[in-house]
Amino acid sequence: MRETLSIAMGVLSIVEAVLLIGCGLIAHLLLNSGWSPAGWYPSGSLALGIAALGLIRVFGAYRVSSAEPLDPRVFQALAGWTAAMAAFLAFLNLTQTTEAFSRSWIVTTFALGVFALLMARAISLHYLRQMGSLGRLGPRLAVIGRGAALHDTAQAVLRDPFGLARLIEAHDLDPNPEAAVERLVKSIRAGKVSGVMIALDEPGDTLESLMHVLKSEAVTVHLALPASLRRVPVLAFDRPAGLPALSLSEVPLSGWSSVVKRIEDIVLGGVLLILVAPAMATIALAILLFMGRPVLFRQQRHGFNNNTFMVCKFRTMTSTDDGKVVPQATRDDPRITPLGRILRRTSLDELPQLVNVLLGDMSLVGPRPHAVSHNTKYGESIDGYLGRHRVKPGITGWAQVNGLRGETDTPDKMRRRLEYDLYYIEHWSLLFDLRIIAQTITILMGDRNAY
Repeated sequence: MRETLSIAMGVLSIVEAVLLIGCGLIAHLLLNSGWSPAGWYPSGSLALGIAALGLIRVFGAYRVSSAEPLDPRVFQALAGWTAAMAAFLAFLNLTQTTEAFSRSWIVTTFALGVFALLMARAISLHYLRQMGSLGRLGPRLAVIGRGAALHDTAQAVLRDPFGLARLIEAHDLDPNPEAAVERLVKSIRAGKVSGVMIALDEPGDTLESLMHVLKSEAVTVHLALPASLRRVPVLAFDRPAGLPALSLSEVPLSGWSSVVKRIEDIVLGGVLLILVAPAMATIALAILLFMGRPVLFRQQRHGFNNNTFMVCKFRTMTSTDDGKVVPQATRDDPRITPLGRILRRTSLDELPQLVNVLLGDMSLVGPRPHAVSHNTKYGESIDGYLGRHRVKPGITGWAQVNGLRGETDTPDKMRRRLEYDLYYIEHWSLLFDLRIIAQTITILMGDRNAY
C-alpha cells in the first residue's frame, strides 16, 4: 500500500508542477490580448512552477503517513505554493526586476494556483478512495497462525479503519501445519495475495520454520504482535547495541527538530516581545495603579522532563496561590479583579511568558503548563498524563485552538486536553506550529472559555 501511494504522490507532484506552470501562462493570456508580447512570463512561469514543486515537497504535501494514508494534505500544499510565490517576489526585488511582471499577473497566477491545487487534491483523493474501495490500493492479505492470535489478527484486518487492506484467506496451522503452509504457498504463487501476516502467541520454532518457506516467495511478510503487546504502540524496528528490538517510544523533537523548534522560539518570541513591549508596560502600569503590587504572578509549573520552573503572568487575582492546593479559576470567580477579568479574557495576562520562552523554560507552542498540584492529581488518575512533559510547555497549543481552554474541572475534560497534547507531540512540525499560532490569533478575541 505504501509503495502504491508513494507512486501516486510522485505522479501528483508532476501533475501539480505542470498545472502551476500552466497557471502563469494562462494568467498571461487572460490579461493580454493574444500571446504577444510574451516577455519574461513563460520563463517566470517555469521558474515559479519548479520552485513550487520543491517547496510543496519540503512542506510535506507528498508525504505518505501510515496513520493517515489518505490525508489530502491541502494545507501543506497551499503553504508550499505561498512560500514559492513569496520566494519568487523576493528574488524579483533582490534582482530589481519587479517591473518585468505586472501585479495583476502575480495575483491572478497565485489565485489560479490555489484553485489548481485544490482541484488536483480533490480529484486525486477521490481517485485513491475509489481504488481503495475496489481493492486496488491496499494489500491483499493472507493470515497464517494458530488459535486466538489467528482469529484476532484476521478480525483486525477485516476492521481496517481505512478500508484499504483486504483479507483474502486465513490458514490455521492446527492440526496439519504442512498442509496449511502448502495452501498458502499455492495462493502466493497464483498471485492471490500480496502480503502475509503471521499470527502466533508464542512464535518459537514455528516462526522459524514458516520463514524458511516464505522467504523464498515473492511476498511481503509481517509478524503480528502477540495479544499481550497488541496495545503497545510500535514506532519502528531498531538494533540498539546490535540487538534486534522494537522501538516503542522515543524522545520527540530530538536532533535537528529540536534545533528548528528553538530557533522558532527565539526568532518569533523575540519579535513578539519587541512588538508587545509597549502594551506590556501599559498593562504593568494599570495593574500597579488599580490593583497594587505585585504586578507579576509567579507560580511553579511542571515543564520539560517533569522538571519545575517558575512561570510569569500578569497578576489578575487578589490571591497568588502557589502550594500543595491551588484552586483553579472558575467563571465569576470572586478572586478575579475587574481589570484581571479583561486581561484573562483577552489572554494579555500571558504576555510575560514570552520571557519564559526566551529563557528556554517554555515554547511558543506546546501543551499548556499546569500547576504542580494539578499535575500530581491528574498524573495519578489519568494514564499517560505525564507524557505531555516530553516537550516544553507552550503559551498556546493544539488543545487550546480546538476549544479546550480554561477550567479543567472534570477528568474527562483533562483527558480530552491530553489527547490533543499527545497528538501535537507525535505530529510536530514547523508548519504545524505556525498553523496553531495563526489559529490562536484569529480566535483569541472571541474565546468564551477564558475567565
